[in-house]
Amino acid sequence: MALRCLSAALSIAAFLLFIAGGSNLTIAQDTKPAKETVKDSGNASLIDRGKYLVVGVAGCGNCHTPRKDNGELDYRQWLAGAPVPYLSARPDADWPIMAPRIAGLPPMTDAQMITLLTTGIANTGKPLRAPMPSFHMTRADAEAVLAYLKSLTPGRDAPE
Repeated sequence: MALRCLSAALSIAAFLLFIAGGSNLTIAQDTKPAKETVKDSGNASLIDRGKYLVVGVAGCGNCHTPRKDNGELDYRQWLAGAPVPYLSARPDADWPIMAPRIAGLPPMTDAQMITLLTTGIANTGKPLRAPMPSFHMTRADAEAVLAYLKSLTPGRDAPE
């Protein structure tokens, strides 16, 4: 019983730390946005909407961008994939170690990315694993996120 209470307390503490720290990380992202290379200028407004969602709402950079030794995001490697910076509050053999690169060409087809972002179902057909949020975006928002991700050049879109 005591172990169950301790586990519940640790889970709550981890959640509260994530919530408190997550807002600060998002603010840091907002002040240091990556420079994008727009590959299709006809989609500029779609890409801008996607950037807003990735940077300001979903906070994708918090997990998908490597960190410097001091813990700050390394904007020279924006969305290039990184070790997951959060640990599970309880042992979980299915907890991912790495967040994949999503800048440039994401690691799945366009249709699979849209499904992932609108349903929370991965390309494996299974629900996303924690800590990845199970998004339920509109199709228009998911298409905007995908357009933004595809507009980036991995490893070359450093902030100015």
